[in-house]
Amino acid sequence: MKQFFQKHTGIIIALVILLTWGAVLWSLLHWEVNFWSPLTYLAVLVMMHLYTGLFITAHDAMHGVVAPGNKPLNTVIGTICAGLFAYNYYGRLYPRHHLHHRHVATDQDPDYHGGNFFLWFLSFAMQYVTVVQVLLMAGTYHLLQVWFPVENVILFWMVPAVLATLQLFYFGTYLPHRGEHEHDNRHKSSTQSRNHLWAFFSCYFFGYHYEHHDKPYLPWWKLYQEKNRLVKGQ
Repeated sequence: MKQFFQKHTGIIIALVILLTWGAVLWSLLHWEVNFWSPLTYLAVLVMMHLYTGLFITAHDAMHGVVAPGNKPLNTVIGTICAGLFAYNYYGRLYPRHHLHHRHVATDQDPDYHGGNFFLWFLSFAMQYVTVVQVLLMAGTYHLLQVWFPVENVILFWMVPAVLATLQLFYFGTYLPHRGEHEHDNRHKSSTQSRNHLWAFFSCYFFGYHYEHHDKPYLPWWKLYQEKNRLVKGQ
């Protein structure tokens, strides 16, 4: 049993994130919203974190580390996770992400922009948000209203996806790659100070961004180990 879990850890973690996202969203869509209760806003943050987990899982699939040695399964899991996150298309994300790794912080990097936070985010969004996505989101929003209260749909399906997009951009792109001329490493990437609790909740350890670029074959849940190794080696 232990060998089974060790061999399939990436798949198991991906399924836990997927099933938890689905179960929590389903529950919250049926929940009676109380705008005066702090639990409502905590629930929004929980959903935001789970949305971020979906995208991080899709990202790991792009590096082939969700189901190592099983490319079709890896692609299926990545496609599902990306699709559930506001209808992102895995086939579109995959080549652009690898361009980012090959040409980090250059004109050929689709994730990079030399402007301020807002201009950079606008450029980032234009690279990835498509008209088809917007139409699918709009259609799903109207469809969900048939079965669920509109405030639940907005609070727990729409808002967390927007917040997670900002979270992923801020911690996974903007902070690590801003001021690229200040980075004295070949990956042109900075990294968070070692604080595993904050690193996990802020962006599934992707604040340890130099570590990710240096060893892109490590899944998100092993980045903290690489951080420990580098800190101890200093």
